[in-house]
Amino acid sequence: MGKKINLAIFCLFYFGAGINHFWHPANYVKMIPPYLPYKEVINYVSGITEICCALLMSFPSTRKAAMYLIISLLIVFIPAHIYLIRLKGCVSTGFCFPEWVAWIRLFPFQFILMWWAYRTWKLCRT
Repeated sequence: MGKKINLAIFCLFYFGAGINHFWHPANYVKMIPPYLPYKEVINYVSGITEICCALLMSFPSTRKAAMYLIISLLIVFIPAHIYLIRLKGCVSTGFCFPEWVAWIRLFPFQFILMWWAYRTWKLCRT
C-alpha cells in the first residue's frame, strides 16, 4: 500500500475512533474498569486524544509526536481490554460480543495498532 494511502487510512481510522467516543459514549464508559474514577472524562479525553493523534499524524513536523502519543494511548487502553475480557465481552445487555473478540482486541489487535503507528511514522519520514 502506498504511503499516502496508508497515512490517509491511518488518520481517518483514528479520527473516526475519536469521534465515536462522542457519538457512543455509553459503550466506552462501560468498558472503563470500575476502579478508575471520572469515567466520562476519561472517555472524552481519550476521544480528543485520538482526534489529535489523527491531526498530528497529518503533518510531517508532528508525526513522530503523534506516533509516540498513539502508542502511549494504546498502552493506556490495555486495562480496559483486560476488563472487557474479564466481563467475557459483555459490558451490558445492549453491548455484547463473543469473548474471543475481546481477546483479539487485546491480542493481537492492540499490538498491531502500535506497530501500525510506528510503521506509518517510519514510512512517512522520507
